[in-house]
Amino acid sequence: MNQIVVGMGEALWDCLPEGKKIGGAPANFAYHVSQFGFDSRVVSAVGIDADGDEILDVFAQKGLRTQIERVPYPTGTVQVTLDAVGVPCYEIKEGVAWDNIPFTNELKRLALNTRAVCFGSLAQRNEASRITINRFLDTMPDGAEQLKIFDINLRQGFYTKEILCDSMRRCNVLKINDEELVTISRIFGYPGIDLQDKCWILLAKYNLKMLILTCGTNGSYVFTPGVVSFQETPRVPVADTVGAGDSFTAAFTSAILSGKPVQEAHKLAVEVSAYVCTQSGAMPELPQILKDRI
Repeated sequence: MNQIVVGMGEALWDCLPEGKKIGGAPANFAYHVSQFGFDSRVVSAVGIDADGDEILDVFAQKGLRTQIERVPYPTGTVQVTLDAVGVPCYEIKEGVAWDNIPFTNELKRLALNTRAVCFGSLAQRNEASRITINRFLDTMPDGAEQLKIFDINLRQGFYTKEILCDSMRRCNVLKINDEELVTISRIFGYPGIDLQDKCWILLAKYNLKMLILTCGTNGSYVFTPGVVSFQETPRVPVADTVGAGDSFTAAFTSAILSGKPVQEAHKLAVEVSAYVCTQSGAMPELPQILKDRI
């Protein structure tokens, strides 16, 4: 069984008041998976411009393997501004490179050799990338060992009911947070039902292997048919929470692919995510003691 694990979707620069930082959930996910010894890839697109050059350079420095196309659109940026009380506001630029990821022969070959892929809703806001993501998912082998993880990642208004339904039909693992679950419930017409019951409904409706629900400081759950795992969120000194959710998904995926039971994979994911919160930035080096758990 090929062990390639793919993070697919947006690659961009977060333009913050203090300068720009590389962003995008797929790269965060793939980086942390690689720390557990898996052959991970970032699949995206960048522009034929200096910002695109720089993204590829940063990934190369981090030892991240990529399948990133250069396309005639500007490299993606997110303008981050702070309001009067320091709350960040995000303007995710549209019509950018990662909106236009092409489905190439190389990407088809990668899909045929992929054990697990993580994708979200943001990279599907434009038809070109949405078609590519769906073709990738449909090309992957359908073996019992394959994981197709939909980390829903709702951003601004960049999603529709149709895209969400389509992605949930194609995935076999759904990751969602408590706020997103409320939004989904409103869209799908599940109001007035408690969070856990909503999760059981989604698990059954879409025939999922697993549903991961994160609730910030209130802990997290992993639902599998008939069984639920709960872990409290560790209390740690927080540097920032950027990329913490992606590191959770990466650690959980790595543990499951290594044959760990759900409860053990869940515990590791919580500890890795808590560690990332104590570090600045989305891609810190993990302590060896955490890597050695797999």
